[in-house]
Amino acid sequence: MPNTFREKLKEGKPTIGTHYLSSDPDLPEIIGDTGLYDYGEFSAEYTVFDFQLLFHMARSGQCSNLPLLIKLDQASQTFWAQAALGAGFKSVLFTDIRKAEDINVCQQAIKPESPGVNGHMGVKLRRPTFGMDGIADSYLEDLNDIVFMIMIEKGSAVDDLDKVLDAAKNKGVDMIQWGPADYSLTLGKLGKIGPEEIRPTEELVIKKSLEYGLHPRAEIGDPDQANRYIDLGVRHFCMGWDRFIYQDHLVKIGEGLRKLTDKL
Repeated sequence: MPNTFREKLKEGKPTIGTHYLSSDPDLPEIIGDTGLYDYGEFSAEYTVFDFQLLFHMARSGQCSNLPLLIKLDQASQTFWAQAALGAGFKSVLFTDIRKAEDINVCQQAIKPESPGVNGHMGVKLRRPTFGMDGIADSYLEDLNDIVFMIMIEKGSAVDDLDKVLDAAKNKGVDMIQWGPADYSLTLGKLGKIGPEEIRPTEELVIKKSLEYGLHPRAEIGDPDQANRYIDLGVRHFCMGWDRFIYQDHLVKIGEGLRKLTDKL
């Protein structure tokens, strides 16, 4: 399956993704069938999954031409990054970057162990290699097309932002995602400060990312929230989470029917 997410980036086009946390492998196909999204983000850091489920999800996405992104917990990121790529995922979002050296570990997890690359990925006989005649060229091309993303969400990363972003650029990172919740946690202020107090730091990360030639991505809940980010130069968005979309619609239709039945 071609990495159409990567192709959009090469063409300089904006991209739209959506998050899902459910372990239902039908979701990628449902998302892809809308024809509206460039990728689906499986937020694996927050949910339950196994190796077999990743295979089923990737097949589901392939049915509707939807490339998949996996967001990983740092503690087991190397194993699960390689497992996801072996299943057929096309991009990886690494979390909890604290210092520039962390990016090297992420890069090694997804890049081939070839001269001049410094990666740790070997030849895995998994889905991307099935049925390949010219395995060498095809395998390397598939790995080189993986979209490499990192979170900037720790106070230490913000404090050393230029060094972190310089390392990101040199290691081939494509996209930067800001993380306000973890950032406020590292300040010891989780739940004690509002979005407006963190906003200047968020805007600094976006500005600096653009200066280093890295794509900032914004996570939003609805289209109206995109305007501020567009004005800041953001062209890449991930909108909505399946649990919240499901809950919001349940509330909407449930309240509507309750208004009718309460009169009976």
